[in-house]
Amino acid sequence: MPAQSKIDMLDKINAVLEESSGFYVVDYRGLTVKESQELRRSLRETGAQMKVFKNNLVKIALEQHELPALDETLVGTCSYVFFGDDPVSPAKALKEFATKTKKTEVVGGIADGVALNGDEAKAYAELPSREQLIAQIAGLISGFARDIAVCINEIPGGLARAIKAINESEEEQEAA
Repeated sequence: MPAQSKIDMLDKINAVLEESSGFYVVDYRGLTVKESQELRRSLRETGAQMKVFKNNLVKIALEQHELPALDETLVGTCSYVFFGDDPVSPAKALKEFATKTKKTEVVGGIADGVALNGDEAKAYAELPSREQLIAQIAGLISGFARDIAVCINEIPGGLARAIKAINESEEEQEAA
């Protein structure tokens, strides 16, 4: 029979998994306490949270939630960065921290119920943020609306120019 502490920890893992839409697995060997606090702070600013759990308990929780197994990824010292709706901002924070300290590495994760290897998880950091995507879409919509307005405005303008040209050619014919 498992120890009560492990059952309690499994319940915590299940609760965090239910609240999040995915997570990144981070190898954090060599981090000082100060660096760990700095990383946690930067992740909190993006709406993510970093937790450290026993890998075996995470494997059990993933199985209970019918999520893909990450057996090859969950090896050694791992921390888990759980995120809500936005997987990009935490990935950017992890990449920035890893570049700065050279002590952490994203080794995998799960996003939208799909298992990610390290490279796929790191690729999220290259995507534009949600705000940038919304701005790009708004710009595209605005551009289309402007183009439609210009086209609609040209119809009466073109008609007026055609009538003027016809009028001028009739005046020339009458004068001749």
